[in-house]
Amino acid sequence: MRNLLLLAFVAFLSTGFTQSTTTITIKTSALCGDCKERIENELNYTKGVKFAELDLESNFITVKYKTKKTSEKIIKEAVTNLGYHANEMERNSAAFSELPGCCQDPNATCTKK
Repeated sequence: MRNLLLLAFVAFLSTGFTQSTTTITIKTSALCGDCKERIENELNYTKGVKFAELDLESNFITVKYKTKKTSEKIIKEAVTNLGYHANEMERNSAAFSELPGCCQDPNATCTKK
């Protein structure tokens, strides 16, 4: 009986301290390897984000994050503040104008593909 109570107590403590995570995908306007590096670096250092990766072929960012530390809205805002669209959210125009030419024009040449 004592072991059962101890086990129940440990289970209660472990569920109380685990944080829920979720995974989302965000359609973005990224064009090149430079965009990929910029977005992944920003998101992977955003509080609560456990993992972020941009697939340049599909232009989708996969983000796994802790729901108690951040939200989908905050993650999308981080992307738009870099100068990229994030699903329905429009990019920050000022940030877009600061991006390298290859990140603004799909016909420009970029060294990181």
